[in-house]
Amino acid sequence: MPHHSSLVLTRAASMRATDALATSITRYAIPLLVLITTRSASLTGVAFLLEWLPCLAAFTLGGPLVDRFRADRVLRAAAIARSVLLLAAAVLLLALPPAGTAATVVVMALGAGAGLLSHTSFVAVETLGADLSRQAGDQAHRVQAVQIGIDQSALLAGPLVVGILLMTGQAWPVLTVAAALSLAAAATAVHTVNPARPAATVDAGVIDQLRTGWRTVRGIPALCWLLVGLIASNLAVAVAQASAPITLVQHFGTSTLTVGMIWSAAGVVALAAVAASRRAIDRHGLWPVGAAAAATACAACFAAALAGHLPLYAVAIAILMAGEGALTVVLRTLRARLIPPHAFGATLSVTIVLIILPMPAAGALVALLPSAALPALLLVCAAVQALAMALAFRGLWHHRHTYTTPVAPHAPAAPTAPSTAPAA
Repeated sequence: MPHHSSLVLTRAASMRATDALATSITRYAIPLLVLITTRSASLTGVAFLLEWLPCLAAFTLGGPLVDRFRADRVLRAAAIARSVLLLAAAVLLLALPPAGTAATVVVMALGAGAGLLSHTSFVAVETLGADLSRQAGDQAHRVQAVQIGIDQSALLAGPLVVGILLMTGQAWPVLTVAAALSLAAAATAVHTVNPARPAATVDAGVIDQLRTGWRTVRGIPALCWLLVGLIASNLAVAVAQASAPITLVQHFGTSTLTVGMIWSAAGVVALAAVAASRRAIDRHGLWPVGAAAAATACAACFAAALAGHLPLYAVAIAILMAGEGALTVVLRTLRARLIPPHAFGATLSVTIVLIILPMPAAGALVALLPSAALPALLLVCAAVQALAMALAFRGLWHHRHTYTTPVAPHAPAAPTAPSTAPAA
């Protein structure tokens, strides 16, 4: 690999790692800070809601912003704004009493603002990652595997960092570290050459760009089948995650610490599966590895639903996350190949909104059903996942000609006519 390409990939990895870790720290710290300042479990739930709603707005608007202003610019703006917000909150919480209405308002506002900015930066980072995947050609899955490994590592490291920093009893160390990581992400944002785009597309408004994204999704059958698989898979995993504390504590009589340990161990197994998937795809190709990973995840979901004792449940969860890790490498690689560069941001926004809708749906189902019905709910979700995955991979096989030949890297813009379109 040329030296320049190695530097770009190293800088891209640094960018993604610092942004993902800042997001992970913020996501885990906000509910804990709400609990510290209010001692209220119900307000902690409200904090989750306030973080979630801006996420939908960010995913809806982030893609059009990326298409209009360029991914690296959107990332820098969002990361710098998040850093300023975190530092301002740290100063205010130092000046205010540690518990009370004022501190609660600051933390709630921080949760909403940080959620919006974090997910806007994620859309930009994902767009830059897809651009690097296209440049990698038939090695795109290796780029995606590295990126997913970074994301998984950040999810594991975030709670650990928050726990250590909150041992001081103060909020400012957590917020300051997250702000520094956010600034580092802005400083290492990778600039890539933009694909040529029609002037009408560049000047289009947000609604028009989202319509373009929706038309793009509908016009690519393989992408539609891909989304079918992702939606069903996310629903099953979300139900497993949302029901796990209740299942472990009430059904198996374990502690909340055990819940964290099981999911942390599953995260480590998922990381190993992501690393192994690169060599498997090199040897066997995307479709066989994806089908095997999907079958593994579905079988593990069935096993978790039917598990009658703790060790079997813990092993099933670990295998489920391993299958999901390898499957994510395949599906993101396919998504990067299938979405055309000139409309990547808007189309990515549409696809992300569609695949995250199962998350609140899973939470609502778990909240509405009695705890005794949760294994049956997971069993139904596993059956839906298996059916949807079978249909999705059948559709992907039928349309394999649309993604088996990697998209060629786009040519640089001519020096005399620099493109104003965003990177994809």
